[in-house]
Amino acid sequence: MEQGRERGTPGTRPDGAEATAHRPAGRLRRGLLAALVAAALAVPLAGAAGPRVPAPPPAQLPPPAVAGLDATYAAHRANAAEAARTAAAYGYRDRAATERSLSARQLLYFDGRGAGLVTEVLGDLGHADRVAVLVPGSDTGIDTYDRFRATALALHQRLTREAPTGMRTAVVAWLGYETPGTVSPSVATTGRAEAAAPGLRVLVADMRSVAAPRARVSLLCHSYGSVVCARAAAGLDVDDLVFLGSPGTGAGTAADLRTRARVWAARGAGDWVEHVPHLDAELFGTTVGFGTDPVSGEYGARVFAAGDGGHSDYFAPGSLSLTNVTRIVLGHTQEVTR
Repeated sequence: MEQGRERGTPGTRPDGAEATAHRPAGRLRRGLLAALVAAALAVPLAGAAGPRVPAPPPAQLPPPAVAGLDATYAAHRANAAEAARTAAAYGYRDRAATERSLSARQLLYFDGRGAGLVTEVLGDLGHADRVAVLVPGSDTGIDTYDRFRATALALHQRLTREAPTGMRTAVVAWLGYETPGTVSPSVATTGRAEAAAPGLRVLVADMRSVAAPRARVSLLCHSYGSVVCARAAAGLDVDDLVFLGSPGTGAGTAADLRTRARVWAARGAGDWVEHVPHLDAELFGTTVGFGTDPVSGEYGARVFAAGDGGHSDYFAPGSLSLTNVTRIVLGHTQEVTR
């Protein structure tokens, strides 16, 4: 993009009136970009990092397979239980309580160190015909995992209720990367997304080897998670790529993602992300800002209705956004309201 430069057509008006007309817009764009850069550099919160909670290393297992899926879950449950005991021994009572809860669930992956990583499966992944993968945005870790899990649970319940007879569904809550803090330098750059993308590609490949043949896979990417999905999108074997409350994806258009998937985007009427400047710039070897608004006509996604909800309401039970996301995951795309 032009990054705030004014480009008139030289010589079209000898009095310079056209160039003068472009200056306010150019100054506004430069001002917005400067504010974005300042936010990325000046907020001294070190990524809003929490305490580095001690925990055992994650279980080392081969890639999951249908026959060994229960064993995979069991190994990661045992690791979560051990992490809970370790956290309790060091006085991290809230973390210990969360990890004890996780130790009773279907964990495709668990790492209790630091902010923590969790991949949880809701439903029967080994026989699922429709699989939804949720990719979270900022401020998501083990300590806030229940909030993220609530979105996965809401979708899983809706899919179970509305799936046609004989269609099996699963939801995968993928907290597979260290998310940025909402108020931190990293939230305005692509660095965390670039680091996360290889892990998301591995997850999709693993699911393809486990789920039913020809299963339909949808990536549901919220907020900064949309930047992660965009970085992983090229050649990824998914059917639908859904951006919810996205600040931008780092791609100028949906075509730039180089994906065979249908690309969808939605933003609730009450979502503050609408006011994020859609600019980007290269700065010290990383990209600050995320470019084109995914719900704009310029981007080229299939924009669908998300109702009046705010930034955290896309999976609220009974919401229009959840209704439309459910239709996309089930493959009922003609019923999605635009």
